[in-house]
Amino acid sequence: MSNFFQLVRNEQMKTYSQISTWIMVILIAAIVIGLGVLFKVEGGVSEESQVAEDWKQQLQQENEQMQKEAQEEEFMADYHEEQIALNEYRLENDIPPAEYNVWDFVQENRTNVSLISLFTIVIAASIIANEFRWGTIKLLLIRPISRTKILGAKYVSVLLNALSMLFFLYIMAFIAGGLLFGFSGAGEPHIYMKAGEVQETPLFQHTVIEYLLSSVNLVMMATFAFMISAIFRSSALAIGIAIFLMMSGNAIVGFFAGKDWAKYILFANTNLNQFFTGTPMLEGLTLEFSITMLIAYFIVFMGLAWLFFTKRDVTNA
Repeated sequence: MSNFFQLVRNEQMKTYSQISTWIMVILIAAIVIGLGVLFKVEGGVSEESQVAEDWKQQLQQENEQMQKEAQEEEFMADYHEEQIALNEYRLENDIPPAEYNVWDFVQENRTNVSLISLFTIVIAASIIANEFRWGTIKLLLIRPISRTKILGAKYVSVLLNALSMLFFLYIMAFIAGGLLFGFSGAGEPHIYMKAGEVQETPLFQHTVIEYLLSSVNLVMMATFAFMISAIFRSSALAIGIAIFLMMSGNAIVGFFAGKDWAKYILFANTNLNQFFTGTPMLEGLTLEFSITMLIAYFIVFMGLAWLFFTKRDVTNA
């Protein structure tokens, strides 16, 4: 087991010795700070903005307006119905709407998880293919360590890189958001609709869960790129296919949404947030079913990667 951890350590050292890795980190920081400054300057957001004293009256007027619009425009009825329910929950429980603060900014930056997904795909696609391209795979395999351990160490290293960048994104968003919009609001609840009922959860817990659930697609696409890299020994092919599928995943599901088998498509199951703060995109989808499908896809991806990596003849590599 000590050999395995040494392999992981070596992979981490190789990754962080590359300039491209630090460029990724700097880019994440720049995007988070730039987004915060943009919101601050152009969006008119200020940490000094206060909730109006007559917020209850404002919410009541807002509900009346939405009820009127729902009657006139049927396609907006569902959205207005949810918003009205949320407003009524605030009125009944005396929970005023909060001003824009650090937690709102942290939630805004959850979209940057897709950027981390791109970075992770690049790392996953290169970590095996580069060994063959540079000819270092022979030096790696002559060591008294099984190919399974080598493959596992490389995959664990990919996940560690993804987790570290995800943690860095969250911390950067929290620090930048706190400095720009204030650190208030930690004790305020997050209110949302789930299965037609209003739910309440602590903001910190909500943001952490959202980031973790958003990383499911990251892990699956990185695993897919890792598999393609192991099979074809081409980082360009792995990166191209993985990014294409990641970008077009929702479109693929939407195109086949009318089919009974659409729920078996990988991308119909990677967004686990839909089961906690939304409505499943396909009829018949449940959290248990999606987790089962994700496990099945994961086993297939890793099984193929293991099969090709451990059985391939590298004498001509």
